Amino acid sequence: MKNVHDIEIEIKGADWQKALDAAFTKKIKDLKVDGFRKGKCPKNIYLQKFGVESLYMDAVDKAAEDAYTKALKDNELVPVCEPKMDVKEIDKDHIKFAFTIITKPEVKLGKYKDLGVKKDEVKVSKKEIDEEIAKLASRFAEIIVKENGEVVEGNTAVVDFEGFVDGKALEGGNGANYPLEIGSHTFIPGFEEGIVGMKVGETKELNLKFPENYTKDLANKEVKFNVTVREIKERVLPELNKDFYADLGYNDIETEEDFKKEVKKAIEERKKEEVKNKYVDDVLEAAANNLEVEVNEEIIDEEVHRMINQFGEQLKMQGISVDQYLQFTGSTREDLHKQMEPEALRRVKYRYLIEEVANKEKIEINDKDAEEEATKMAESYGVDKEEFLSHFGGLEVVKYDMRMRKALEILSGEEIK
Repeated sequence: MKNVHDIEIEIKGADWQKALDAAFTKKIKDLKVDGFRKGKCPKNIYLQKFGVESLYMDAVDKAAEDAYTKALKDNELVPVCEPKMDVKEIDKDHIKFAFTIITKPEVKLGKYKDLGVKKDEVKVSKKEIDEEIAKLASRFAEIIVKENGEVVEGNTAVVDFEGFVDGKALEGGNGANYPLEIGSHTFIPGFEEGIVGMKVGETKELNLKFPENYTKDLANKEVKFNVTVREIKERVLPELNKDFYADLGYNDIETEEDFKKEVKKAIEERKKEEVKNKYVDDVLEAAANNLEVEVNEEIIDEEVHRMINQFGEQLKMQGISVDQYLQFTGSTREDLHKQMEPEALRRVKYRYLIEEVANKEKIEINDKDAEEEATKMAESYGVDKEEFLSHFGGLEVVKYDMRMRKALEILSGEEIK
């Protein structure tokens, strides 16, 4: 591929000696040689005892950095992923590196305007309004003890239960005063359904069967549960009145009709954003299908690693690590990598597409506009501009971000914030 560059760089003479000297300084720091205090062994004595070869590994690290910088500068290359590096030759006088450097592949922009992509209409049905109001009301529902009556769907039945398989008590299959929400499908099929209709103090025998996809030792096995209902609790929804509207932040609304109008408006706004996001994504997909680009596996791998790191940060917020997630799901890092490859390729293509549109449309961002944007973004995060820029990556990253947004607006015809 044209964007794969194989380059050899030799570091020799004084430059290689500097790397060896730096390696010696590092090695000798904590080394105790007979006849000398720790860290004070002269270099010539060290070399007689251990040989110059003992410095090579540490010297390679320093020399590789210099060689890589030289390879990029001499060949005017901008890498898009980590290079491959091999040491071809090494002795006391020189070292020769072989780098494989991958740059951005050639991108040929196809048709990216007037692609015939249709935007979905935003419609809100009465059913959606009612469902949204039910969700809002459920947030303020009061849980009370049901004095009379029987268990119905949506109630919480406080139960004692004991399970038996093959006439023996089921390990972990018992509980006392267990609050079970009917309809939550927490237990195996038939358990919650069997409790429906029971009254407080009633005991019932449920003869059920474990599902096929249950644990290997219990799958498809018959099980008997003795269940006693100790208490029934029900959710009482608030009335749709002025107090309820005020609790939701609608202080000026007094009637149910006006409340429904506000709920409809909120649903419409949410749907508009969803429709817009889908439309932009559909436009990107259509334009990317017209794009000619061959993406190296290494570039995809780099994007996957970035995605896995982002995924790890998301998991961390939930209190688990990537390794724990893999253990829970019974998968491996290789499985996760493979699973993310299609999305990684899509992201890379979209990025190249937007960059190419920015080039085609000659979009440029000046320092003044970038500074103003950085100030706005810093204010939105509640930090000063310098702190924001240090975390964001500097003014050039702000410029790139603005340039990409403008290109995306040209592609989609939608304002991108």
